[in-house]
Amino acid sequence: MPLVLFHTRRVREALKAPTGLLADFAFLFFAGSIIGLLVMMGRRVSAPYTQTTVISLSFWVLPKYTLMSLSRGFAAYFLSLIFTLVYGTIAAHNHRAEKVMVPALDVLQAIPVLGFLPGLVLAMVRLFPTSELGLELACVIMIFTAQVWNMTFSFHGSLRGIPQPLREVAAIQRLSGWKTFRLLEVPAAMIGLVWNSMMSMAGGWFFLTVNEAFTLGKNDYRLPGIGSYMQQAINEYNVPAMIAAIVAMVVMIVAVDQLFWQPIVVWSQRFRMEDSAQSEMRESWMLNLLRRSRMYLRVKGLVRRRPKSVTAAPLPAVPLQTTTPVQTPARPGPTIEYASPPPKRSAKAAGAGSVLAAVLKWGVLAIIALGAAWGAWELIKLLTALPLYEHAEPKSIYDHEDWVSVVMALGASFLRTTAAVALGAAWALPAGIMIGLSPRWSAKLQPIIQVVASFPAPMLFPLVTMAILALHVPFTAGCVALMLLGAQWYILFNVIAGASAIPSDLREVCDVYRMSRWEKWKRLYLPCTFPYLVTGLVTAAGGAWNATIVSEYVQLKGDTLSAFGLGSTISKATANGSFSLLAAGVVTMAVFVVLINRFFWKRMYRLAEDRYSLNV
Repeated sequence: MPLVLFHTRRVREALKAPTGLLADFAFLFFAGSIIGLLVMMGRRVSAPYTQTTVISLSFWVLPKYTLMSLSRGFAAYFLSLIFTLVYGTIAAHNHRAEKVMVPALDVLQAIPVLGFLPGLVLAMVRLFPTSELGLELACVIMIFTAQVWNMTFSFHGSLRGIPQPLREVAAIQRLSGWKTFRLLEVPAAMIGLVWNSMMSMAGGWFFLTVNEAFTLGKNDYRLPGIGSYMQQAINEYNVPAMIAAIVAMVVMIVAVDQLFWQPIVVWSQRFRMEDSAQSEMRESWMLNLLRRSRMYLRVKGLVRRRPKSVTAAPLPAVPLQTTTPVQTPARPGPTIEYASPPPKRSAKAAGAGSVLAAVLKWGVLAIIALGAAWGAWELIKLLTALPLYEHAEPKSIYDHEDWVSVVMALGASFLRTTAAVALGAAWALPAGIMIGLSPRWSAKLQPIIQVVASFPAPMLFPLVTMAILALHVPFTAGCVALMLLGAQWYILFNVIAGASAIPSDLREVCDVYRMSRWEKWKRLYLPCTFPYLVTGLVTAAGGAWNATIVSEYVQLKGDTLSAFGLGSTISKATANGSFSLLAAGVVTMAVFVVLINRFFWKRMYRLAEDRYSLNV
């Protein structure tokens, strides 16, 4: 028997050793890959600036192009994360600033991507005229504008939703602002921040072809990447190259999901704030592999700092007044420690510090105000340069460059975006409810849906456009299908989340009263998912408006397919270098989207909170 136990122990050790060795090799491989990627991008940004960029359609350069696009996406994500933590914290703690900062986010979110791109690219090229750093920074910042707004709104809402007792505990413990941020606020917002980061990363991929294959008039500002590779394949009508780009994009999305997002999602579950334990804990094979790596644990131990011991003042004893005194034996209890207050500064030092802080504060505000005033003045000059109506008989009204055509284009795009959102809700609402109500189907289909939703829809536009033309559908109506590709997933994800959150006891009540399937949908499923549906419709409408830029103006086989609308107007103005028409289209779209959000979607949010919310 001891011999059997000895051999069993040896077998177990032999089985554990290769696993640890494999984990060490995996950790070294990923660390080396990250270092190699940084070196490659460092050489790229330090290369001399060239007026023209040659995009090769060879299959051998596709992995390199894919890694370049991936590095730009992650650089934009880390920039978005820093902005989110800083901007969201200031807006959550300063109520005066919040009244300006939150509406500013709403306005910036409504501005289409091409509203930032031309001016930003020109500014960066002039700032770095001798290297590719300017174009790389412009591309990263453009991807940043597609990622950051969703993350910032989520983090700000999480900070405002922290329970007051937790903040009171932090105040009793006399935690500093940094410790409160690190130990309370970031953990409380972690789960929402992680999931919205995944959605924001997917939103950044949407305009990949626009950012990397950007041209302004006759000027070439393209960057080598999978987006420019796909655009070049579309221009040359190279179907094998299109398929190869789609396959490379799918592989990249799946790899990023398995190697990066899934470990972070599993790790973030430790920050759940609930009384009951989670019934089913998610796992990640990548995280389990890292936890077996001795090298990873050593690096983690070196990075992690041990908290310093804090001297505490004893809690003063307060006698209890009772009618009948009772002698109770003394029992050893837990010692409650409080942090000692920091030493007080002198009045002179405090006054000098407050004066310096006030000078810095008003100086920064003055710089921001001057920059905003200068930008507003330049924008007004561009808008006033566009005539109200262009009297040109040979041209069609659809080709006019005036305010009348801009307003008419706004109406056409509004009809298309409304149709796309309605079609998306028509199938996503019942499908999302059925998936969310079934844990088995949710576990099977949600990863697939997540990968499909993360895929940039503009890379599929050529194939969908060819199908539309083959079916002899007019492009003015068929471009609605292109908008639908980018808008429908927001509705589906939110409805799945709402159906999954329906309490099981309410479903049991429906079974007890023997409600029919139609009564369950009418009295339980639809009302409970309505708040989530409104959120999905709002985000889908915003995605549809941004998708008009690439949906109403598609280049295929060297030809340009255009549908009259605000998106095609903005795209044409960018291609022709007409800055007045571009500014008019961007401002019109932004103002209209903000007005729709304020006067329609805000009322829908209030209706959902007042009548259909379960948190009462």
